[in-house]
Amino acid sequence: MSNSFPQVVTIAGSDCDGSAGLQADLKTFQAQKTYGMSILTAAVAGNSYGISNSIALSADFIDAQFQALASDFQIKAVKTGMLTDQATIKCVVSNLRKYNWPNLVLDPVIITKHQALLLAADAYQTLVTELLPLALIVTPNFFEAQKLSGLSLKNDTEIQQASQKLQQLGAQNVLIKGAHDNPQQKVVRDYALFADGSQLWLESELIPTQRVNGTGDTLSAAIAAQLALGNSLKDSIKIAEDYTHQAIAHEIQVGHKYGPINHFI
Repeated sequence: MSNSFPQVVTIAGSDCDGSAGLQADLKTFQAQKTYGMSILTAAVAGNSYGISNSIALSADFIDAQFQALASDFQIKAVKTGMLTDQATIKCVVSNLRKYNWPNLVLDPVIITKHQALLLAADAYQTLVTELLPLALIVTPNFFEAQKLSGLSLKNDTEIQQASQKLQQLGAQNVLIKGAHDNPQQKVVRDYALFADGSQLWLESELIPTQRVNGTGDTLSAAIAAQLALGNSLKDSIKIAEDYTHQAIAHEIQVGHKYGPINHFI
């Protein structure tokens, strides 16, 4: 009975201001009524203005964290976030294969919502060829989906084609998060393509705010938590989408510029 409560792991970097990374993941796991644990891959020094420094953890220490959790806990779902470099990705892939934890949600932290590239070329290729095929679902943002698919995503047809390309790369299920960088737009539309060929469009009101740090982390973490609770993938996505939207809509004032979303809702 000691392992009966749903346990979820995030494999991610630490954002010291608490807005994103494993801190956002753990807040989300808690809000979804699951027990959250973390495997630290890197640590970032930053705040609402920006990032000033970062450091990557060694593969040996990442291995030790995997071993510690696997030897004691019954993991029901796992998500990945920032994996920093090729060595980290290879280490994570090796451990995921070794321990075979279920329900891997891959948040491919490749390009930020401000279109900054986060992975070197060799690390990107390793993520695509080795990590992507292990995932139950991959959740790229609009710009990551462009890079992964090679398409501009200028209309619904290209978004659907991009999802098919990601499946061809090895992803079982795909959730492409819609663009939200047009000052004139009123809604954000996300698109999900499932392994059985079914699809789902999810539409929500665009909230005009700069307090959106951690939205991608939160969405993928909420999906993982709902899977750990035993929900279907489609229901997990719907619940996670609603939670993330509410976290953006109910703004909190923390920091001075690009603030966090509200995990308390």
